[in-house]
Amino acid sequence: MVLQWFLLALGFAMLIKGADFFVDGAVGIAKRFGIPQLVIGLTIVAMGTSAPEAAVSISAAVKGNADITVGNILGSNILNILIVLGITALITVLSVSVTTVKYEIPYLLIITAVLFLLGLDGNITFLDGLVLIALLALYFVYLLRLARTKKDEEQDEHKKPLKLPVALILTGIGVALIIFGSRFTVNAATEIAKAFGVSDRFIGLTVVAFGTSLPEIVTSITAAKKGSADIAIGNVVGSNIFNIVFIVGISALITTVPFAVSFRWDTAVSFAAAAALLAFCFKRKKLYRWVGAVFLAGYAAYFVFILL
Repeated sequence: MVLQWFLLALGFAMLIKGADFFVDGAVGIAKRFGIPQLVIGLTIVAMGTSAPEAAVSISAAVKGNADITVGNILGSNILNILIVLGITALITVLSVSVTTVKYEIPYLLIITAVLFLLGLDGNITFLDGLVLIALLALYFVYLLRLARTKKDEEQDEHKKPLKLPVALILTGIGVALIIFGSRFTVNAATEIAKAFGVSDRFIGLTVVAFGTSLPEIVTSITAAKKGSADIAIGNVVGSNIFNIVFIVGISALITTVPFAVSFRWDTAVSFAAAAALLAFCFKRKKLYRWVGAVFLAGYAAYFVFILL
């Protein structure tokens, strides 16, 4: 047990430092290529911080344990909005891009609804996986158009951008620290939870979901503190989109993914969280500290719900 607590602390340390490197590297890459921070947040950062969810879910599918895939993804998506953005908004007021409000969050709502419909028969099949991958391709087409239209909008004359090799190295080291730190954290937290007699479903929707969402938490907070709010918001929204269309999609192409009846409620909560995000930032394009408090209270209510 002492070893598990040590690994938990080590995992947290790796995540925090990894996120620091990752944000600096990603911002450096964006500036060197003239790519908007929002696009970097929706792609490189979102995919990088989704790596733990991808590793857990896809490896589980390969091993024939795909039943944990949906629980891991839904738990992470709920936590990403209510906890990640909740904590980040409490630290600093977050400005939300117009395109995020008009396109990315509504797209997240659409694919969450699609996941719900695909799972109504109790399984996410190979054909369902193809549908999700097609939605991923559509998302990438949108991102390419977004990159072209926003390319010249961002200028930062106050800070000289990192040299490209340095930015790439920092990003790579950051990803490695985030992935391994998340692995240490998830494994240690799961062992500690089991030692206290916690159920597998509870561990999947909370401990594992929290552990695999730690990269989003530390990356978003780090980005927000460094004044890169577009990366903080894009990271969460992009990660949630990526979780559904890529991770569930690829897992379903490998093997049929079970979709338990109880997951319908979790999907509804995930949809409601995204809808609340859209509602709170629709008019003023900002997430204030009181919104962060509401999000955290919402997760507390969900936490009590899954305990019952």
